[in-house]
Amino acid sequence: MKKKILFLILALSLITTNICRAETLKIIALVNGEIISSEDMQNRINAFLLNTNIPYNTQTKNMIAQKVLNGAIDEKIKLQEAAKNGIEIKPEEVKAALRQFEKSHNIPTGQLSNILKQANVSQETFSEQIKSDLAWLRLIRKKTAIEGTPTQKEIEKALSEAKEDLTTPKYMVSEIFIKKDNAKNLSDLVYNLRNDNRFELYAMQFSDSPSAANGGNLGWINKGKLPFALETALNKMSEGGISEPIMVGEGYYILKLQKRFDPQKDKPEIPDEKTIKTFLENQKMEATSKKLLQKLRQQAVLEIRN
Repeated sequence: MKKKILFLILALSLITTNICRAETLKIIALVNGEIISSEDMQNRINAFLLNTNIPYNTQTKNMIAQKVLNGAIDEKIKLQEAAKNGIEIKPEEVKAALRQFEKSHNIPTGQLSNILKQANVSQETFSEQIKSDLAWLRLIRKKTAIEGTPTQKEIEKALSEAKEDLTTPKYMVSEIFIKKDNAKNLSDLVYNLRNDNRFELYAMQFSDSPSAANGGNLGWINKGKLPFALETALNKMSEGGISEPIMVGEGYYILKLQKRFDPQKDKPEIPDEKTIKTFLENQKMEATSKKLLQKLRQQAVLEIRN
């Protein structure tokens, strides 16, 4: 009888705990029916802060929350599309990627789980992000492989264009582009950029441009090719300078002028065929990724809850 009473007490305790936990959890978004919870979001925010060391304060918290939510939505979409295409990432592949993450970040082998725990990041959430990246990369490689590698003719044409291009004055520019709908606290963002020498990191996390994947780096841009407002700002900037937000089209640009190139004074570096081939391959993969993700976002059934 005592055992039966004890069992009932334990059962009621577990039910109460689950009810309390359910009440504290909120559904933040639904992506084609899959849930992103408040707990999941907090884990992702903690992971974001762990990875970037970007300060989490009144200047950045809203942008970080929006960035993390957009990333969580894209992650669901990528995994769903990979599954539709028969792509499965095995647990051992995720473990191998986690070991590589430890190695590339100089973390002692096996210590990542402790670091995640100290930062209040669920290892399951972190592993899911790794899994999404692996699945999407495999899907994009599969799709670009169907189109074939760059031909010798394409490589020679690109090489010829590159050589000719080196006779034109140009800027090496990085950008952060913020859509009008997301354009909040931009002056705070500029302040952070001017006081934190990690423009590329901020671009990767906050920019709404495809260049975010490259840390906002646009490479060399020929003089006269940028919108007038952007080029006017660049002409007034010193190398290493950060612009004020510049409104053009659908949003605001914040530019960093890396370098200037003057063919009359500067010696150009002419790329070789191998560099050109790699550039063309990466360009094709980036274009395929951007086009497919944009299409899937448009088709997705999304419900964002406040």
